[in-house]
Amino acid sequence: MYTTIGFEQREHIGMLTLRRPHKHNAVNPTMRDELVDLGDTLRRSTSLRCLVVRGEGPSFSAGLDLQEGLADLLGDWSERVDGDELIEKGLALASAFEWIPRLDVPSVAAVHGHAYGAGCQLALACDFRVVATSARVGLVESRHGLLPDMGATFRLPRLVGDGVARRMILLGDVLDGREAGAVGLADQVVEDDDLAAAVDDLAGRLVAQSPLAVRGARRAMAAARELPDTDALRAAVTEQAACLSSRDFRALLGRGA
Repeated sequence: MYTTIGFEQREHIGMLTLRRPHKHNAVNPTMRDELVDLGDTLRRSTSLRCLVVRGEGPSFSAGLDLQEGLADLLGDWSERVDGDELIEKGLALASAFEWIPRLDVPSVAAVHGHAYGAGCQLALACDFRVVATSARVGLVESRHGLLPDMGATFRLPRLVGDGVARRMILLGDVLDGREAGAVGLADQVVEDDDLAAAVDDLAGRLVAQSPLAVRGARRAMAAARELPDTDALRAAVTEQAACLSSRDFRALLGRGA
């Protein structure tokens, strides 16, 4: 079905694999379109309870593939498109994986090798990042006269603070796995050979939780980033009410259906 990505689901865990290993899984126009299509499919899934994102071959993702398609596309935009149309075209490209944080299920990025530019931003779009010690994580767009516009400008400061975010975004600083863990970009840092097992363990722990509670908590946390405290509290209590009314919670109390 897809040529640049793969997807398989084992019970309740979905595995999204970037499959351009010869290009270090750099994002070209085809991968962008396939990611969007997969997102449309997964948003309708009723069996998915955790999404794992990983890269085939030596890297997670080296970012946008400026050698195949995207350089010509961006160059054409810079010469022929301006104003609101340029912004709309940019939003369409930048939202290639924006569906991941909007899923009703948590996500885990398994980061190894290079995670540059769009690859770093893909990892940032996930709930958790498990990072191999030898990984190299960075936002190097400024070296090419660009800036990271696929979520890093608002997600990265929330994770690591303004100081580290400015060094990564404005200066293009690249972190290894241990440095990513030290600043809070990585939730877990493991030896390269242990990456797959650590991701499987985390995904298993997430699936073992109540899906209704996990979904409600993620929604409440998202509301807290956007709403005043009183409204965020109401959002959390609203999600809690759904949990209290669920068969799962009543079963825990021994009250049946």
